[in-house]
Amino acid sequence: MKVENKRWTDEEFFAEREKVLKQWPTGDEVDSQEAIDFLKKIPAEKNFAEVMAKAKREGKTLAQPRAGVALIDKHIELLTFLTDQGGADLLPSTIDSYTRQNRYDECEVGIKESLKAGRSLLNGFPAVNHGVKGCRMVYDAVSKPLQARHGTPDSRLLSEIIHAGGFTSNEGGAISYNVPYAKSVPIDRCLHDWQYCDRLVGFYEENGVHINREPFGPLTGTLCPPSTSNAVAIVEALLAAEQGVKNITVGYGQCGNLIQDVAAIRSLEEQVNEYLKKYGYNDVLITTVFHQWMGGFPQDEAKAFGVISWGAATGSLAGATKVIVKTPHEAIGIPTKEANAEGIRATKMVLNMTEGQLLPEGKELRAEIELIKAETRCIVDKLFELGKGDLAVGTVEGFAQGVMDVPFAPSKYNAGKMMPARDNNGAVRYLFTGNLPFTKDILDINKAKLEERAKFEGRPVSFDMTTDDIFAVGFGRLIGRPKNN
Repeated sequence: MKVENKRWTDEEFFAEREKVLKQWPTGDEVDSQEAIDFLKKIPAEKNFAEVMAKAKREGKTLAQPRAGVALIDKHIELLTFLTDQGGADLLPSTIDSYTRQNRYDECEVGIKESLKAGRSLLNGFPAVNHGVKGCRMVYDAVSKPLQARHGTPDSRLLSEIIHAGGFTSNEGGAISYNVPYAKSVPIDRCLHDWQYCDRLVGFYEENGVHINREPFGPLTGTLCPPSTSNAVAIVEALLAAEQGVKNITVGYGQCGNLIQDVAAIRSLEEQVNEYLKKYGYNDVLITTVFHQWMGGFPQDEAKAFGVISWGAATGSLAGATKVIVKTPHEAIGIPTKEANAEGIRATKMVLNMTEGQLLPEGKELRAEIELIKAETRCIVDKLFELGKGDLAVGTVEGFAQGVMDVPFAPSKYNAGKMMPARDNNGAVRYLFTGNLPFTKDILDINKAKLEERAKFEGRPVSFDMTTDDIFAVGFGRLIGRPKNN
């Protein structure tokens, strides 16, 4: 389908909206003016956009867990526990897998079976099926701002329901909630559907309601080089801004090397603001989110807390506006509410101890920032070139040509030719660059960094490094060294 980076007209938006709200009966609960009036009354301390803006002004790093279950009363109980016993600053509603695939009939079955069983038989909160009324029950029962976190290529109806229901933030984007999650969703189709989600937020903004949007930074969560995830975040931020979004949180998933992780967050914030201003979006507030380790976790809970605390410290030292918290049960499965609260408390302890501290910008940190920015610029600028100035067109063509390439992604529209590996200090570099449009000096730097590791380990630079690195943290190390090291 034809897609371009152009703000939808009211006529285009409302024509599509009429179709979207008919996808499931709860769409009838959305009343634009009633929703606007309701959202305007939300106090600042329960508005996600306002709380993030305040944290940025005050230089604080907030803590937010992931959580969601099938039944409204159990979901409220879970979020209340994470607030009271965990100390969460911001609250999620992680959406179930059926909703992510727009399979609302199966959601309904899951809700009924959960009621019979007295426990959740879905892996998240089915917001569309519970509707605006159900979401408002959750909103009324909690004391912190609410955000939907999911992984949905077509989030149009979900976005309508959650925002009208009092959720003042929605995570995701056309790349970050498609390429890492879906196999067969075309890039242009997803760009169109997420333009709708962003235009909805822009519509609310124009009517005096502040809503936060958050591209999903970690992507596949597996050895993703910072410039790849930063490029995606910048693209999704620019696309959102075109549709009228004014409050955007750009994110990044922890790779493990302190210098690189701090550099990634700082370069991301600097660069997204540079691009926004370059293309005329001068009134967008940018905040940042740091995701604690998204890869394999150790099964030992004490070791898991070590990973969690390292992530908390890194996010704080980077100056991130919030940290997404993991739990000591990551290696086991869906955590108990108690384990989830423990992860938040451990994170909050570290955030409190490091409050006001930032990693000083020395020579090594500045060099890493400049390298990440140079790599990112190569990718983003090439997308504009491919689209002849239109970022949406360029993004579709960029994936087709492998100019933008996400490692380990299931999407058949992703080239999958780029491959990462760690250098000798644990920073993630480009092992194979595929069709990424890097300059020779960038290629040489990445090659030299990996050759340094190869020499130290006494083996050639190869894909074996990548496979060893994927499993390393689960075995208690960051870098996947050969056994004789």
